[in-house]
Amino acid sequence: MLLHLRRSFTMALICLVIFGFAYAVAGTGVAQVLFKFQANGSITAHGSTLIGQNWSSPRFFHGRPDDFGPYAANSATHTSGGDNPLVANGVNGGSGATNLGPRSKVLLANTRALVAYWHSMGVSPTPDLVTTSGSGYDPDISPQDALAQIPMVAKARGLSTTVLSKLITEQTHGAQFGFLGASFVNVLQLNEALAKLG
Repeated sequence: MLLHLRRSFTMALICLVIFGFAYAVAGTGVAQVLFKFQANGSITAHGSTLIGQNWSSPRFFHGRPDDFGPYAANSATHTSGGDNPLVANGVNGGSGATNLGPRSKVLLANTRALVAYWHSMGVSPTPDLVTTSGSGYDPDISPQDALAQIPMVAKARGLSTTVLSKLITEQTHGAQFGFLGASFVNVLQLNEALAKLG
């Protein structure tokens, strides 16, 4: 019996070392060597390219809203604009997808508030700009969402629509492998490129 216990303990120890430590260290090492930017959270000077940021200023392109509406930015009520999962309506750490169904009066009211918000900014919003993504953390928008915001950004920055259209085209990523998904624009990268224009 002691022989079986010793073998069991030895096997458990070997599995712990291999799968608990060696595998984790090897996986981390490979990730750091081959995918350092992604493994470290895809962090740039202004945030992570993997998660939506707060862009409530008309000087920047905005992302999709999260589910903590109403989404219209309002400094009097400390409402941030709704597209930052890390700071939802001025409160750190809350966000997520909405569970509201198509017949929900709250969803209808929130969507109307978003449409009114975009119209006040001089934007004719696309459907994506007034609806949340599946997770509420989406860092990307479609090229059409970005193009719809050109009048707002052009007016706030004094830039021509041609310059902004060219910038959006440069920042547009195609479908993965040419056929998976659709074209997209990472909002953080677009706004970082926009900041370089002045």
